[in-house]
Amino acid sequence: MSKRSKNPQSRRSFLKNVATVSIATGLVGELGAVELFVPASERITVGVIGFGKRARSLTGGFMRRNDVQVVAVSEVEPVRRAYGQKMVEDHYSKKKGSSFKGCDAYNDFRKILDRKDIDAVIIATPDHWHAVNVVQASHAKKDIYCEKPLSVAIAHGRKMVHAVEKNKVIFQTGSQQRSEFGGRFRQAVQYIRNGAIGKVLRVHVGVGDPAIPCDLPVEECPTGTDWDMWNGPAAERGYNSQLCPKGNHNHFPAFRRYKEYAGGGLADMGAHHFDIAQWALGMDDTGPVKIIPPKKEGEKRGLKFVYANGIEMFHGGVGGCTFHGEKGTITVTRGWIKSDPEGILKEKLPENAEKIYPSNNHIGNFVDCVKSRKKPICDVEIGHRSASICHLANIGYWVGRPLTWDPKKEQFVNDKEANSHVDREVRSPWKL
Repeated sequence: MSKRSKNPQSRRSFLKNVATVSIATGLVGELGAVELFVPASERITVGVIGFGKRARSLTGGFMRRNDVQVVAVSEVEPVRRAYGQKMVEDHYSKKKGSSFKGCDAYNDFRKILDRKDIDAVIIATPDHWHAVNVVQASHAKKDIYCEKPLSVAIAHGRKMVHAVEKNKVIFQTGSQQRSEFGGRFRQAVQYIRNGAIGKVLRVHVGVGDPAIPCDLPVEECPTGTDWDMWNGPAAERGYNSQLCPKGNHNHFPAFRRYKEYAGGGLADMGAHHFDIAQWALGMDDTGPVKIIPPKKEGEKRGLKFVYANGIEMFHGGVGGCTFHGEKGTITVTRGWIKSDPEGILKEKLPENAEKIYPSNNHIGNFVDCVKSRKKPICDVEIGHRSASICHLANIGYWVGRPLTWDPKKEQFVNDKEANSHVDREVRSPWKL
């Protein structure tokens, strides 16, 4: 878009001229088949970084929009890389009614960042890659849609925030519960924020286990898979197909269980549900001040957070989020929402009720904000703070004692061991 260049003849204006000439002469413009899309001057070009199960879904969502064109994919596993390229070109071929070529495929994501004709990127790599991907994409002035959880360490997340804000790029965290699932999470947040259950006393968030060290055996790496690139900024270790499956697959790989690459089941769905809890509590820009693990050693549920205002939040309970207030309870999941008493959710909110950021399509919200330069519903600071809750819980389980947290300084108070988990070393030659 025009913001990408100080040259009066910006990429957008150039492409608009190309599109005009192409239509007039019967030629195809720089990006090809301009009739498939809105005019080039209004089109957002996208590259996809990482092409596993989640990326396929996101790419499909972006391609369904006529104001977006996916032009490149990157992936370290050759079968998935080829599949990503074919998926994009097949989609546009079907839409056009004839053969379409125009999606490049790379092993190294930096090839996408080097391209001046790409406006935005989808980052759907394993969690341990997110920080490096985001920082480099920010410096390349690409707008970013990044999967959750944002990081594998709190300090990494803060560096992501700094890079995004310094470079003034638009950033959407893939916490789509804020926009989708029938608006149930939005409804819960709106009712809670407007006092439907009175003062909130405690919250239960039902998600998975803390992260554990990776103990998978080393297997022979398949020919063509760039395993060193998959490891990237994480500590070097041998290949295992549970971390990086062979070929195309329809499951979420097991790297999510392991602390070297992710935050366990706690962070996988926790990045969604703790995000809703933070939103409902009005804590999007901060966090708790106390982390109290369960007394029994080895317990994987029961850790408690305490906020400065006294609200308690627990890891464990019914799947989703349950908010307990002085006047009642609201529980919300992806499939349903209910209250106790039942009438709470039937009451009409007052006309002067606090309004919640309107969004019913997470990708659409991002695309709209790329155009308007406004903040999306789940920008980088929000995504960082939600991921931080998951990191704080993991650290609490790992050290096994009560901790005091300073959400402004993002440091534990007088606890060297706990603070050693706030940051994560990045393997050379990668850096943040």
